[in-house]
Amino acid sequence: MSALRVNAEPDVATIAHDSNRPECHLLPQHNWMNDPNGPIFWKGKYHLFYQLNPHAAVWGDMHWGHAVSTDMVHWKHQPVAMAPTPGGADSEGCFSGSAVVLNGKPTFIYTGVQNAPKEQVTIRDGSDKLRETQMIAVAEDDELLRWKKDEQPVIPLPPPGVQVTGFRDPCPWKEHDGWYLGVGSGERGKGGCVLLYHSQDFRHWDYLHKLVEGKPNGKQAANPCDSGEMWECPDFFPLGKRHCLIYSTENKVLWTTGRYDAAAHIYTPERSGVLDHGAAYYAPKSFVAADGRRVLWGWLRETRPDAEFAAAGWSGCMSYPRVLTIGSQGQLEMQPAKEVEQLRGPVERATVTDGSPFRGKLDGLRGELNLRSNLLTDTVTTVRLISRGQAAWELTVDVPAKTVRCGELEFPFPGLPWPHPDLRMFLDGSVIESFIGAREALTSRVYGMKPGETELEVSVKGKGQIKLQTWPLKAISADRLTS
Repeated sequence: MSALRVNAEPDVATIAHDSNRPECHLLPQHNWMNDPNGPIFWKGKYHLFYQLNPHAAVWGDMHWGHAVSTDMVHWKHQPVAMAPTPGGADSEGCFSGSAVVLNGKPTFIYTGVQNAPKEQVTIRDGSDKLRETQMIAVAEDDELLRWKKDEQPVIPLPPPGVQVTGFRDPCPWKEHDGWYLGVGSGERGKGGCVLLYHSQDFRHWDYLHKLVEGKPNGKQAANPCDSGEMWECPDFFPLGKRHCLIYSTENKVLWTTGRYDAAAHIYTPERSGVLDHGAAYYAPKSFVAADGRRVLWGWLRETRPDAEFAAAGWSGCMSYPRVLTIGSQGQLEMQPAKEVEQLRGPVERATVTDGSPFRGKLDGLRGELNLRSNLLTDTVTTVRLISRGQAAWELTVDVPAKTVRCGELEFPFPGLPWPHPDLRMFLDGSVIESFIGAREALTSRVYGMKPGETELEVSVKGKGQIKLQTWPLKAISADRLTS
């Protein structure tokens, strides 16, 4: 890390003209962004907080950034919401957490990190220097600009007898008999888990048991997240007639749906899957929108070398908001929130058949593609982005094989309503978010494409027919440093 330009002043002119930088997604003016934190709808506005390094475009010195919106699409940056307190329990960083309304006031519960003696260390990543505790901060104004922290952690240590691999990212919910809290954790050799706590007042917490536990993948890794022995950013909530648990581990995001026994406080997963098959999507967090929809945000991380994004002066952005629902077989389904459609420009329509592909030049690196299919069982559909005559990105939906291929990635879709998968794709700078059917998503990062030098191509092999719609997308701000 020392070789990176971690303290260099960002070159705002270069950032503003960087074609890799998204213009339709939320990201800070410069420097580092990661996990979404504490999304909340309050007094007619959506507030989204996020992990922020305000001093460099690399991970470190975690603060909580803050943006506000009336539509979950157009955002206004606010001052930093929380910063580490020198000498405090979060002196080494304000890690991820959640927001609730407690006694009429928005309240954060988050993980504070500080240096600690070896017997109190909770982050078992090889360095073994840091202790994680669960902390609280309460809003002092309705714009959520000022927050007052409790000086002491509300959960200072993991439960006795549990040799944790991590202890972070609290997720609270309320039931008839008080508050419950899941904390991401795990044990070496046993697997990742969610530790369950109960409180009457949100400040005095009793440990109950593990809400749910997984198994390690058998790999030897210094970081327990790589071996499945640590679950990060658990998100547990009711959805339809079931409950859903989303968590991040092994560099991917997993979901389960199942039954929650509210008397015994035990969650039993029944269905499971990968939430996003791409390498760029991680650490999502959901909340309930003003109209009752369950909306999910994710961190879209960089997939280029650290030195490149450090030199670029910015790293990471938020995903589009995704609306979560439960399918007829109990599976998790998702679609982009309808609000993103307001960014559409004039529509272009086309029909694609075998031997008659669609090809069009992209004047800007912002666009939406919808494919509605009339596919027969032998149809293979391919979408390409071609930059300076070379394929920069390619996605193939192979109906006979019931698979999707994207670069070196290939995965099955046995649960889709074959042979009729619809595809939605959003391009924004280096970000590509793809949705296949209502059940699968894949987020990619593609670098080096240039406006005016990039083309979209859609082709089909077989007897099927594709109805295609494309839209250019309007930037969410005229100033690329305020998107």
